[in-house]
Amino acid sequence: MRGGAAAVKAGSRPPWLGLGAAVWVQVAGGASSTFALYSHALKVALGADQRRLALLAVACDVGDNLGLLPGVLCNRLHPALLLLVGVGACLLGYGATWLLVSGAAPALPYWLTLMEVGVGALGLATFISSSQSEIWFALCLAANGGAWLGTAVLVTNMRNFPLSRGAVAGILKGYSGLSAAVYTELYTGVLHDSPTNLLLFLTLGVPAICILTMYFVRPCEPSLVETNAEKVHFMFAQMASVVLGGYLVVATMTLFPRRKGPSDSSEWSPTDTDHTESLLPSSSKSNLGTFEEDDSFDIDILYAEGEGAIKPDRRRPRRGDDFRFREAILKADFWLLFAIYFVGVGSGITVLNNLAQVGIAAGAVDTTIQLSVFSFCNFFGRLGGGVVSEYLVRSRTLPRSVLIVATQVVMIVTYLLFALGHRATLYVSVALLGICYGVQFSVIISTSSELFGLKHFGKIYNFIALANPVGAFLFNTLAGYVYDLEAEKQKARMVDTDIACHGPDCFRLTFYVLSGAAVLGTLLSTVLTVRVRPVYQMLYAGGSFSQPRNSAH
Repeated sequence: MRGGAAAVKAGSRPPWLGLGAAVWVQVAGGASSTFALYSHALKVALGADQRRLALLAVACDVGDNLGLLPGVLCNRLHPALLLLVGVGACLLGYGATWLLVSGAAPALPYWLTLMEVGVGALGLATFISSSQSEIWFALCLAANGGAWLGTAVLVTNMRNFPLSRGAVAGILKGYSGLSAAVYTELYTGVLHDSPTNLLLFLTLGVPAICILTMYFVRPCEPSLVETNAEKVHFMFAQMASVVLGGYLVVATMTLFPRRKGPSDSSEWSPTDTDHTESLLPSSSKSNLGTFEEDDSFDIDILYAEGEGAIKPDRRRPRRGDDFRFREAILKADFWLLFAIYFVGVGSGITVLNNLAQVGIAAGAVDTTIQLSVFSFCNFFGRLGGGVVSEYLVRSRTLPRSVLIVATQVVMIVTYLLFALGHRATLYVSVALLGICYGVQFSVIISTSSELFGLKHFGKIYNFIALANPVGAFLFNTLAGYVYDLEAEKQKARMVDTDIACHGPDCFRLTFYVLSGAAVLGTLLSTVLTVRVRPVYQMLYAGGSFSQPRNSAH
């Protein structure tokens, strides 16, 4: 669509088929969550220590959140082209990693060494060797493929369902979080606990799934009238998703139990105690901007502006209008969302990057179960965040950020539970963190689209998402320093050669800091909620979509 709305004219086909295809793309594109399943094999191939392996985990965080470029191009290119770029990135990134781990090639291609310059600029060259910088770039490239895939399907489907953006964000981001459980079950069952087989599957399987579904991920004529049928369809999709998520986590914990003992020596097992793992997971009739009937941003008017037939409205936008990127970054609400994302998601992903060692320190044996529990709770939080936030804005005219306030409070308690270092509270803490993490993902997506519109949503949201790797890098640096310091103390006191850290002191200080960060996140999200409350009362007055906004100011 011209005028910045979309690159192609929306078709008349129903958008439900595209939403179903987008689910498959999101599950496939969440492959960055599988780092824990092949990280030990990667560590052996590179001869890396724990700190260097942790920096490789950060590569997944960085790549997964570098979505600004696809966010810019989603207004200019057909979604299929974005998917093709993501497919190429996954093929090259995971393919290079597979070559290294499998031993099929003695070294990575020379062009990957160009990343050494960027790594040095980040100040990581002191810790990462040449071969490790090459694989850092490969992992970053592979994870960035997921950002292209996610941007294509999320932006397209939120525009196809402008009146149900909360439900759409919850479903799609929910399946992205659930992908960790899907890959874990494939790994333990079909792929026979083989990191090499998993990397080969990611190299070939992710591109194959995306190519088969890309025809259906396309702009469709949006429904501008809410119907009971649409509510029923979304309710069915949400209920079916919960059943699927429950099945996956139960199947991983029962049907494919992890083998323990010397028999596992030939393949990696999560019971290894000398590695740092990364368990990544890796969100009324409003002023809907592009899709609002009888509004100054109607689709036909956008076409006319693109042709030069009429002059576009140069008035300064208000909250709920369609902001340009340069207009959004001048708003305090934008930077509040950025700071909340930095604190909430950045601190949460720090725990995920170190979840295996957190479990080992607490005396847990099987970290695969922790991954499955987190994956399901993350999925449930993302899905539930969309459902509950829709109820709050429609029935109570409360901002979606109310849920962020609630989850930040829960995260304060959760980090204090983690600080206890008890095995008895470990799984409860993992479950609570997964739910809070998932809720914040889906809610921040919907909130940013309502405050700044859908027209440039891809660019605006992907810039906010950059707060994730920034927070992950800073908090991970603290966690790694505290962990290594305590591990050295224990090693000096013990005769054996176990280099893993055991006991609550391994992460206690880190979790105290993260709990303090959650306090700051609570304050920031409360400020945002107070600021945007009048906006939601205007957009969702009376819990009804029947009152369109007056375009006059």
